[in-house]
Amino acid sequence: MAVGFNKFDDEEERERLRKLSDRELIREAAKYKWSPPTNFGKTPRDEFVIGLRLRKEEWRRRYPKSFNDE
Repeated sequence: MAVGFNKFDDEEERERLRKLSDRELIREAAKYKWSPPTNFGKTPRDEFVIGLRLRKEEWRRRYPKSFNDE
């Protein structure tokens, strides 16, 4: 899992996410979205922001017509 990493490789994580089922991808996104705050009211740590963004991007890649970006 990407949490707690020092060196983060976006492409490596994207490749890993591509191999997940839809259910696993949703479960991982939920972990990032609803994990307990660890920054005590401050902005979220970068790895959580990046992790959630990558999971959203993967979902949109799989289901592009389900989003109305207009």
